[in-house]
Amino acid sequence: MRIIISGYIGKMGQIINEAVAADPDMEVVGGIDMKESNDGPVPVFTLPATGDVPEADLVIDFSNFSLTEALMDFCIEKKIPAVVATTALGSEQKAALAKAAETLPIFNTANMSLGINLLAKMIRLAAPSLENDFNVEIIEKHHKMKADAPSGTAIMLADVVNESIEAPKNYLFGRHGKDYKPNMTDLGIHAVRGGTLPGEHSIYFLGLDEVIELKHTVYSRKVFATGALAAARFIVKQQPGLYNMDDVISAK
Repeated sequence: MRIIISGYIGKMGQIINEAVAADPDMEVVGGIDMKESNDGPVPVFTLPATGDVPEADLVIDFSNFSLTEALMDFCIEKKIPAVVATTALGSEQKAALAKAAETLPIFNTANMSLGINLLAKMIRLAAPSLENDFNVEIIEKHHKMKADAPSGTAIMLADVVNESIEAPKNYLFGRHGKDYKPNMTDLGIHAVRGGTLPGEHSIYFLGLDEVIELKHTVYSRKVFATGALAAARFIVKQQPGLYNMDDVISAK
């Protein structure tokens, strides 16, 4: 499988590069980033792409949401499927994914970890039974360099709650004041930043005299590379459409 890595020079881009190098069935043939370069083992180009672009079977994207629309235009032009793991996507970026998925298999998730996506399944199971009597709070922790807050994964988990219950809750980002009283219609989402934490997400169901906590902790970014390569193997076999980690898990 010939792979182009979008976000090639970034931390996750290099971790993906190392993971592909260790897989005998995959090869990195090019990179996409903010600056062009021909000094490394593969050519790195910017978007919109000019000149010769290596032939590829797939793009794996760990870049920035500001590049998503241009990346999808590139994939459509070159007819290359994509695994998009970039977070903080807004409505315009999601629309670009949907447009590309009309003619290509496109994979997108807010978190490439298998564990996080299994956590989402647990939430879907628990939330309907707890809806009327338990408050819901999400706390996420990340390293000091993470720009978006709350994380895309925290929003994904909050969305899973709302998709699972009859009366969707209002998202409350942080909390301050002297007269606030917890409301069953609110879902609190809180972001902690500092140090070198790769990522931690906890969801709390808070009831009368009992608490249910579901928690996922990442100790290495390599788990995201493992998930990305699993998604890569899955997506190149699919028909055009928009896919996520639930589809990969179901196919196992």
